[in-house]
Amino acid sequence: MIRLATSADAAAIAAIYAPSVAERATSFELVPPDAAQIAQRIDNVVSRWPWLVETEQDAVLGYCYAGEFAERAAYRWSVTVSAYVRDGLHRRGIGRRLYTVLFELLRRQGAFNAYAGITLPNEASVGLHQAMGFEPIGIYPRVGFKFGRWHDVVWLGKELQPALDGAEPAAPRPLPDLLTAGDTADLLPR
Repeated sequence: MIRLATSADAAAIAAIYAPSVAERATSFELVPPDAAQIAQRIDNVVSRWPWLVETEQDAVLGYCYAGEFAERAAYRWSVTVSAYVRDGLHRRGIGRRLYTVLFELLRRQGAFNAYAGITLPNEASVGLHQAMGFEPIGIYPRVGFKFGRWHDVVWLGKELQPALDGAEPAAPRPLPDLLTAGDTADLLPR
């Protein structure tokens, strides 16, 4: 089942995320955040954008979320996205299912573009994003230093809906407004 994350999921999400911080350069954080820090992040994100989890018998298998691309007003129709799956459960379609729901929610909110930054090498993550329609935009060479060496980050982008020049589109709807209006009933359980 895919549903919105809550602070009650924070410990499970922290456990999924920790290896990407402590054991790999997947994340450029250096200290894995604890459950309280993740709970705060969830609360911050869902005030505006979706944070989703896929569960099976109440166990969190993976998660994804969207966030603000940049703080300047002209960027407000673009988001960054991230997805993480519990170790040992990769290549089972969890990331694809999570992203499918996330992208539809983002379209309904009024977002036009999604971007993802991936530390290289990471064939699995690049493959997932390309399978979901992302295209390479560019590489930031040696942009992060972790585990005694410099790492490149590739940026990929995906158009969520066509952007037309001319009239300014409506501002994206905050996630709580979308939920209140019932515009997610076909995607998320109540």
